Amino acid sequence: MTTPLQTAAPQTSLDPAIVAQLKRDENGLFAAIIQQFDSKEVLMLGWMNDEALGRTLTEGRVTFWSRSRQEYWRKGDTSGHYQYVKSVSIDCDGDALLVQVDQVGAACHTGTPTCFEAGGVLPAVSGTRPVE
Repeated sequence: MTTPLQTAAPQTSLDPAIVAQLKRDENGLFAAIIQQFDSKEVLMLGWMNDEALGRTLTEGRVTFWSRSRQEYWRKGDTSGHYQYVKSVSIDCDGDALLVQVDQVGAACHTGTPTCFEAGGVLPAVSGTRPVE
């Protein structure tokens, strides 16, 4: 099975400082949390490697690594539901990105606006902040 690091796709040059900050899993991937830039609604989570991030930073549209298909995919190329990049931030641990986008159409492959609608809300105890 081909892993993202073994793919023959041309490598996009990332700034060495960015490369040094990123922490990857055993498959060379890190999480990319996708958020609507103006409403701050969390739309989805996808996976990237260095090449996908490089494409995202230079093309203005979000590119992911598909773990199931073992190939790069750019959101919207087949669905018409595009994600236009507004900003990309790396978290303090270097193992996740926050990609703020202008989403056109549904973010989820199920057709819902976000990927966090189709699965439903889990029963959780709601915490209360102590009164100070």
